[in-house]
Amino acid sequence: MLYKNIIRPFLFLFYAEKVHHFVRFCLNYFFLIPGTKFLIRCIYEVKDKRLEREVFGLKFSNPIGIAAGFDKDANMFNQLSHFGFGHIEIGTVTPKAQTGNPKPRLFRLPADNALINRMGFNNQGLYSAINNLKKRKTKAIIGANLGKNTLTPNEKAVDDYIELFDGLYNYADYFVVNVSCPNISDLHELQDQKYLELILNAVMDKNKKRPKQKPVLLKISPDLNNHQLDEVISVVQKTGIHGLIATNTSISREGLQTDSKKLEIIANGGLSGKPICKRSTEIISYLHQKSNGEIPIIAVGGIFSADDAIEKLNAGAVLVQVYTGFIYEGPAIAKKINKAILAKAKNTA
Repeated sequence: MLYKNIIRPFLFLFYAEKVHHFVRFCLNYFFLIPGTKFLIRCIYEVKDKRLEREVFGLKFSNPIGIAAGFDKDANMFNQLSHFGFGHIEIGTVTPKAQTGNPKPRLFRLPADNALINRMGFNNQGLYSAINNLKKRKTKAIIGANLGKNTLTPNEKAVDDYIELFDGLYNYADYFVVNVSCPNISDLHELQDQKYLELILNAVMDKNKKRPKQKPVLLKISPDLNNHQLDEVISVVQKTGIHGLIATNTSISREGLQTDSKKLEIIANGGLSGKPICKRSTEIISYLHQKSNGEIPIIAVGGIFSADDAIEKLNAGAVLVQVYTGFIYEGPAIAKKINKAILAKAKNTA
């Protein structure tokens, strides 16, 4: 209640991207205070063997994670892990640093419990991410979300993904090929089956030459139709990748309560939060059923509550991730979801 009634209204008075940087600054310095890590873990961490999940050959302490986009440069994952998350996905990382799209580029839609962003893969680049990941202290699973540089033409995109996989192999536990962000020019073309197979086969070829394969996943758009989802299943089966993340942000504005004039001013960008919750769940259910449950799926999209997370798990997801829900609901979101999962397990025992 403290977060939603006092802290969030105050933070929402300021431009969203500046608040994000402020939160990062506070986290980094707050955890320098002796005893802070222990205190935060005592408040937010839920430990129980029944929460543990083994997915892709990795052992997750619980099924709740933070989606890519929150810790773009891998400079918050150690601190975030103390809030009870079983995994944190860093990035999107590109080979070269890039500033992203012009500001303003991150917008809140409080009437819809949503965000619109057109960040454009702003990040400090591969070698900055590596240097930050070398400071890893957490035992939480770390994923790396990979994207091509904006100036890299699609016909050479595979080179970017290979460079990122090779560079981050020793520092991340799993990898996500991101070709579904709506905020990079022509990136959507890489969702074409031919491009996808080329990129994923190249990454998997590199993976198979390593002493130990690491999980490679594909993040998909909520705007795909059933035919395209069938193609996604075919791509997974042909390339041998280990799973999917469903879903990324949407270009749809259907059913929003936010004033249409405000939406016109915001213009382009990817929609996240409550408005895509239903579509994300539909896609997870479709993929799970059509693949006979053989493709592990990480769910993301509109998860604000324990009920939202459990709905995704019931639809066929093996893990869930939060992003917009974390911003709107606050740092206790993982604790609430994990407690609800335990309560459900107790009631069904």
